[in-house]
Amino acid sequence: MRILDVTVQDVIRSLEEPAGVLESTVDKIICGRSHELVQGIAVSFSATYEALNRAAELEANLFITHEGLFYSHHEGAHEMLKSDPVYQAKQALIEARHLTVYRFHDYPHRYTPDEITLGLIEAIGYDRYAIRHLSSASIIHLPSGQTVRQITEHLKAKLQLSHVRVIGNMDMICDRIGITVGYRGGGPHLIPMYENEQLQLIIAGEGPEWETPEYIRDASALGGSKSLILTGHAASEEPGMRRAADRIRQQFPNVPVHFIPVAPIFQVV
Repeated sequence: MRILDVTVQDVIRSLEEPAGVLESTVDKIICGRSHELVQGIAVSFSATYEALNRAAELEANLFITHEGLFYSHHEGAHEMLKSDPVYQAKQALIEARHLTVYRFHDYPHRYTPDEITLGLIEAIGYDRYAIRHLSSASIIHLPSGQTVRQITEHLKAKLQLSHVRVIGNMDMICDRIGITVGYRGGGPHLIPMYENEQLQLIIAGEGPEWETPEYIRDASALGGSKSLILTGHAASEEPGMRRAADRIRQQFPNVPVHFIPVAPIFQVV
């Protein structure tokens, strides 16, 4: 297939096919048109102003983002921003550079195994230790076990993070670990998993501080052996989008595909 034969819809179809048809999804073309011919593709965790501008500099006209374009999980919420100068500048950039922006969030999470979780597991070198993939988490068995402190330092090195947040005993030995990504760190998801999967540690992106972290605090006060590491939302999901970019390269080898990393959103002071 020549590069000029590839349309936006061809790329979208290839990405959505592994998950089947989803009845309800936020994934869609946010700006642009499905019949546009693809000159280049940019993939990123977030469609920041800088990332969109970089895509245009690379002559990519299809931008694939995991998170929302206009500061909300549901794109309809951006209607309230119509008169906001930040919204207007971002929209003007997209229009001036003739970018088509496609949201790719629900479909990769419905792959088997979850594409975004698998990307994180591979990035930290734990894929060989995976013993089970659940719909929204994966279970890892470290044969020799490691302390929470050792695992924390390993994560920081592999993901190039200056810090993570940890709750629990740093010197506890762990061999059964749960890994999940994004905003799946809430209590209803994680708390039952500790007992159901007999986990000592869960690595997650983020979640409400008053749910799982408070559970770990009480478990520690009672002498329990449970810990939690929060990497941050983007740090947990960006490797999965890098994996998605690799998938697109394999599907469309004649189309330039660029992965655009996003800098950490917070400063630690």
